[in-house]
Amino acid sequence: MTPVLVFDLETVPDVAGMRKLGLFPEGLSDADGVIHVQAERHQAGQSTFFPHYLQRVWMIGCAYRDEEGFRVRCLGEGYGVSDEDEAHRIKQFFGTIDRYTPQLVSWNGSGFDAPVLHHRALIHGVSAPQYWDQGEHNRDFKYNNYLSRYHSRHLDLMDVLSGYSGRAGAPLDGLSQVCGLPGKLGEDGAQVWQACLEGRAEQVAAYCETDVVNTYLLYQRFRLMRADITRMAFDAECAMVRKSLESKIGQAGSPLQGEHWKKFLAAWEPGR
Repeated sequence: MTPVLVFDLETVPDVAGMRKLGLFPEGLSDADGVIHVQAERHQAGQSTFFPHYLQRVWMIGCAYRDEEGFRVRCLGEGYGVSDEDEAHRIKQFFGTIDRYTPQLVSWNGSGFDAPVLHHRALIHGVSAPQYWDQGEHNRDFKYNNYLSRYHSRHLDLMDVLSGYSGRAGAPLDGLSQVCGLPGKLGEDGAQVWQACLEGRAEQVAAYCETDVVNTYLLYQRFRLMRADITRMAFDAECAMVRKSLESKIGQAGSPLQGEHWKKFLAAWEPGR
C-alpha cells in the first residue's frame, strides 16, 4: 500500500526574523514586540496574522498509515523553538517524503501549511528533492506531484471539498463534528503563541495530534464517498485507528501521557 502522511502545523511568530528586519523597538521582550508589530499592522490596515515567512514552525503533527499500522506524533525532539529545533523538524518531515513518497493529506495545507514549510525550508537550507520534483527526475511526477494544486499527491481536503472555491471552505472543527468526529479539543490555533509563552507545549502538541487524526478520519470518509474503499473497509480502518489511540492512553512520552485520547475517543460517535 502507498503510505499516507497527514500533516498539520502549529506556528508561532518568528521573533528572531522580525528583529533582523528591525520591526521590534530596542528593549522590548518577545511578547511585547509581537504586540507592537501587530498594533502597527492593524493601524496600517493589515492583518495582525503574520505572513507565512514570519511563521516559525513549532509543531508538525503527523498521522502516518502504512502496512505496519497507524501512528500519530509531533516531529522533533522536545518542543524547542530555536533555529536548530525548527530546522530539525522540517528536515524530518521532508526526509520522510524523500524516503517513502507518501500520499500527503492536509486541511488547508496548500493555503497555509505548505507555503510556511516552503519559506522556512528556504531559510534553513533544507533539501527536499522528492517533494519539489515536477517530472525533472521522475517522469511520473510530471502528471502527479506534490506542488500542483489540481494534482492529488498532496490532497488538500478542504480545497478539494470546496471545489477549489475560497467561498465554500469549511473549518476542520465544524465539519468534523457534523460528521460525528470529535473535532478540535483543547487549544485553539489563535492561542498557540500565548501557550508557547506560558510553556504549555504539551497541550499544543496534544491539540495538534487530534487535528491530524480528525483529518485522517475525514480522509477515510472521502475515500468512502469516492468508492475507493467499501463500507466494510472503512469500518475496519476506523476500528484500527480506535485501537491504536486506546493503546496510547497512559503511555509515557506521549503528550499529556495520552490523556487527550480519552476525550477524543469519548467524543467520537460509534460507527462514524
